Amino acid sequence: MAAARRVIEVAISEEERSELERLARSRTESASRVERARMLLAYQETPSFYAVGRAIGVTHQTVERCLRRVERLGVMAALDDSPRPGREPVITDEARTFVVDLACRKAKDLGYPHELWTTRLLAKHIREHGPAAGHACLTKLAQGTLCKILAAHEVKPHKVRYYLERRDPEFDAKMVEVLCVYREVELLKQSAVAGEREAPAVAILSYDEKPGLQAIGTTAPDLPPAPPRHECVGRDHEYVRHGTLSLLAGLDLLSGAVRFNELAGVKAVSGDHLPGIIASRRPKSSGRRRGTAGSRCTMRRTRSAKPSSPSAFWRQSPSASASRVVC
Repeated sequence: MAAARRVIEVAISEEERSELERLARSRTESASRVERARMLLAYQETPSFYAVGRAIGVTHQTVERCLRRVERLGVMAALDDSPRPGREPVITDEARTFVVDLACRKAKDLGYPHELWTTRLLAKHIREHGPAAGHACLTKLAQGTLCKILAAHEVKPHKVRYYLERRDPEFDAKMVEVLCVYREVELLKQSAVAGEREAPAVAILSYDEKPGLQAIGTTAPDLPPAPPRHECVGRDHEYVRHGTLSLLAGLDLLSGAVRFNELAGVKAVSGDHLPGIIASRRPKSSGRRRGTAGSRCTMRRTRSAKPSSPSAFWRQSPSASASRVVC
């Protein structure tokens, strides 16, 4: 008499099924996870060990073991290998803490000419000084083992990542002031769209400067592309210096127009050069009388230094500059 057919009931939710389908199509997951995901999906369609084994290319015992793991651990947990017993770790937790502590210190503080650690230098230092610190298991520490310890603690002592230190105690007050300016721009735009009032004769600029640009000229004309001899534009290596330029540009927050001015021979740009932007790209008059940029412009500036004249000071944000100019 034939034995009864063995069927293991496997309950798979919609979320688990979508994840299994993603794993079965994956090209980056491990082969074991992909194979087990395909087994479970195939078993949902045809609940037979032999049919699934022939479709996947494995034995029916492998399919049965996978389903038994699903019964015992769950669908997603059964995809991973069970932890092997292995041998006890040679490097203790205290020694690993000692390694990470050394990695978080600079090499030059320990007498080395290097500013930052290299993994080779750090491994050598640990092999020399680890046993003296009571960690004899670090006597034969390999560079690869050191990299694994640092990766487990997410420490990269050989890399530098820059950050921004907040040094201005009045940063919050300045930030609120700049945000109020942008809020004022939004209110002006809303009132202009609604047609409640005439557009004010106000220019609100968000500006920044780029000083010290080299003005370089060519000594010979450029050569156009001439295949097959020249695939791109040819330019002579020699050049002529024409001094430096400073570019001061501002974005009119009301109209969206970019206003700019080029200053030759200026190494440091200050608020005194801002009226040149307004004079060079001045908006058209809206029927109200406007004075010249130098005579009736009021610019407010937040800085410790005193303005050069009472009628020329402006306001600068913590990052990019934002000024409110009323003419």
